[in-house]
Amino acid sequence: MSSTAPKTYEPSTARKVAFLGLGVMGYPMAGHLALAGHRVTVYNRSPAKAEAWCAEFAATATPAHAPLPRLAAADADIVFCCVGNDDDLRSVTLGADGAFAGMKPGAIFVDHTTASADVARELSAAAAKLRLQFIDAPVSGGQAGAQNGALTVMCGGDAAAFDTAKPVGMAFSKAFTLMGESGAGQLTKMVNQICIAGLVQGLSEAIAFGQKAGLDVNQVLEVIGKGAAQSWQLDNRGKTMVADKFDFGFAVDWMRKDLGLVLDEAKRNGARLPVTALVDQFYADVQAMGGQRWDTSSLIKRLK
Repeated sequence: MSSTAPKTYEPSTARKVAFLGLGVMGYPMAGHLALAGHRVTVYNRSPAKAEAWCAEFAATATPAHAPLPRLAAADADIVFCCVGNDDDLRSVTLGADGAFAGMKPGAIFVDHTTASADVARELSAAAAKLRLQFIDAPVSGGQAGAQNGALTVMCGGDAAAFDTAKPVGMAFSKAFTLMGESGAGQLTKMVNQICIAGLVQGLSEAIAFGQKAGLDVNQVLEVIGKGAAQSWQLDNRGKTMVADKFDFGFAVDWMRKDLGLVLDEAKRNGARLPVTALVDQFYADVQAMGGQRWDTSSLIKRLK
């Protein structure tokens, strides 16, 4: 967790919530909910991670963990989730042991997984049949954003449910925005990943070019970062790329999963994404080099 002071809530606005999935993102996100005063029950596929989370937050909250998503979700006002992919999401929501089976009528399921727009619409429809609300709410900001409580959250779903979930989700967010109906959050995240893919490839080529030209590339980044080439990627990953360090969170394997979702959606909607498709294959090259868990800025490794 970050040393950033937790956001606080008045007792009247504290909620009973659940969090499903305690990976590198979910663990600190659930932690911010607990530190903000919400009553949090967690579920993780590996019980040891849930036990460790409860132990970490026992001093400042009254955390609990449950052995099944259904039990974690029981009586919760809002169930948050952050798992790996569409299939993982279905496994924690549907079926006799899924969260939907344990949620009370009117409760809200907020999914922070980066998944397909199709599964968001599918689960929204399934939730509606049970008198539940579903919000697809993928995030941007990476592991650091989760730890610092500074994620950007892009949501799709019912406006009233969004308005209820937003003040709770702001415990781990700097922005929590409704983008449209069900699926719109996932589609917005796809736009985000398209931008990142092109930016990181351009930054990789620029740094590699500067090195070949014999320039002091860190100085170059300082200068061009004050002009039109400035970007979050340049500010936060430029110098780490020069230093050949690639252990800053969002992994190549995850990016390839996300770009696969993007390219599948593009086939459906007819969007032309030549650069994105090319960068996806460049990430495949990085995987073949053994860089599955390197962060996304490792695209530059192909050029050295």
